[in-house]
Amino acid sequence: QVQLVESGGGLVQAGGSLRLSCAASGSIIATMGWYRQAPGKQREQVATITSVGNTYYADSVKGRFTISRDNAKNTVYLEMLNLKPEDTALYICYATNTLAYRSWGQGTQVTVSS
Repeated sequence: QVQLVESGGGLVQAGGSLRLSCAASGSIIATMGWYRQAPGKQREQVATITSVGNTYYADSVKGRFTISRDNAKNTVYLEMLNLKPEDTALYICYATNTLAYRSWGQGTQVTVSS
């Protein structure tokens, strides 16, 4: 089983930036990424990165968010620039191991004020 520890959320003004981190331990990790959950909305897949660096971004964050990872540390990062109030959500990290088992973090809150 994979344990995930997230950090980096907070309160920021519109146009600001934040960097989220998620460290995984306990298993060999394949894909890592982030979802977000805003009140009253469906959970949205934000960004994903594979073990070889292939990435996916939701259309809503393309050009503003960058996902990266340090395989030696089993850590994934989400650099978020030009944040908007609609980016306000609980950001939840996930990791999928080589057996395709997915683990989830507890989430870190990102709040963007207008």
